[in-house]
Amino acid sequence: MDKYEIIKKIGEGSFGRIFLAKGKVDNEQCVIKEINLTKVKQQNLNDNDSSQKEVILLAKMKHANIVTFYASLQEKNKLYIVMEYCDGGDLMKRINMQHGVLFDEDQLLSWFVQISLGLKYIHDKKILHRDVKAQNIFLSNNGRIAKLGDFGIARQLNSTMEFAHTCVGTPYYLSPEICENRPYNNKTDIWSLGCVLYELCALKHPFEGNSLHQLVLKICRGHFHPVSPNYSYELRILISQLFKISPRDRPSISSILRKPFLQKLVLRYLPPEVSAFYCCLLRVKMYIRVV
Repeated sequence: MDKYEIIKKIGEGSFGRIFLAKGKVDNEQCVIKEINLTKVKQQNLNDNDSSQKEVILLAKMKHANIVTFYASLQEKNKLYIVMEYCDGGDLMKRINMQHGVLFDEDQLLSWFVQISLGLKYIHDKKILHRDVKAQNIFLSNNGRIAKLGDFGIARQLNSTMEFAHTCVGTPYYLSPEICENRPYNNKTDIWSLGCVLYELCALKHPFEGNSLHQLVLKICRGHFHPVSPNYSYELRILISQLFKISPRDRPSISSILRKPFLQKLVLRYLPPEVSAFYCCLLRVKMYIRVV
């Protein structure tokens, strides 16, 4: 930790604190996540080495829409994870700043597509995030860039169809299968992604209750208030698809990104070399249809 100067504390959780810091050599701002390993072990969780797993997973992540991992180190009973600092804060903070004024559709879809590209990257690596929520999506470049972060309870599966069983996640974003303690796969992240998209449209959670029991009942029934009719039909249909009760009925992240009304945004945020190939592929498909 001698390489970094702590500027201020910016967050605190069950197992540690989060600091804004800067490198003493390059003066570049970063975020340092301090995890108290003693507290983690005291919880006697099935995933009691989740902090070390997070480091391993983060080190593998190299994507424009995933918070960049810089370094990690352990000192006594503390684990420190050094990550990219996103100056726009988290997406929930940005949603709350609206004070009831709905986002423009182009703006919210711009964020949604970027989040989806980050999620596709981890799903392609057979990793479940398991805690996709507005507080774990971070903004940078004056709010133009959205990045998926906080892989604290992510899990890597041996195959795309393997199911996990641990009950984790934030209550408002839990899928029906997790609420009912059933096995789940990457489609549980799709449900949570739907919750984020709904929040961007409605500025509130899709499922709310006065108690956890009431919340779970609403989630399992899949009943939510429709978003404003000012949003496009395609967007409103997508939300309903993401909230299908049966996981098999929800679209995969790849099929979401293939939606025609999202294509321009997908091309905007793909790396140039991938975007060029993608455009070529689309032209070939159009040619085949004509022929």
